[in-house]
Amino acid sequence: MLTSMLAMAAMAQTAEAPKIGATAPSWTLTDTKGKTHRLEDFRGKYVVMEWTNHQCPVVVRHYRDGDMQATQKWATEKGVVWVNIVSSAAGKQGHIDADQGNQIMKSQGWGATALLLDPSGEVGRRYGARTTPHMFVVNPEGKVIYMGAIDDKPNGPAREAKNLVKAALEDAWAGRAVAVSASQPYGCSVKY
Repeated sequence: MLTSMLAMAAMAQTAEAPKIGATAPSWTLTDTKGKTHRLEDFRGKYVVMEWTNHQCPVVVRHYRDGDMQATQKWATEKGVVWVNIVSSAAGKQGHIDADQGNQIMKSQGWGATALLLDPSGEVGRRYGARTTPHMFVVNPEGKVIYMGAIDDKPNGPAREAKNLVKAALEDAWAGRAVAVSASQPYGCSVKY
């Protein structure tokens, strides 16, 4: 009985992720500079959403090695909106306030458009965000075209991995169906 109660509690923590090709769930979040952003504000652009936790060893590796920042820079230079989202609850690993977020972005050279705070976890749950990092790519029409891991090498160096976010964007820009539209995200659990 205890096992089934724990399983039900875990399922209640995150909703089912949106489906590929479905309209991305809307959100309104405030960034670390106090500006409010809505997903709908970015209609007409590609949007990458990266769930993150600066204390997760997997996230630390991606930022220490510079591959996440390089992908952010590559994408934003091509007009992509890249938002990092922190859904860690107060008192949980990875929870930050605006000042801490600004310090982390600056010290690690993040290339994201904005760092959005979701301390209630409402947006993370709506997307079914399970890990940090957990990536979602939305096309200019507001449809989810990719969700999952940043790359295909959970344990290997990024330079040897296929960057799945980059590949999804390149496929979409070329007018092709996204070859890998979903993958298993890896990293630390989101600390709702």
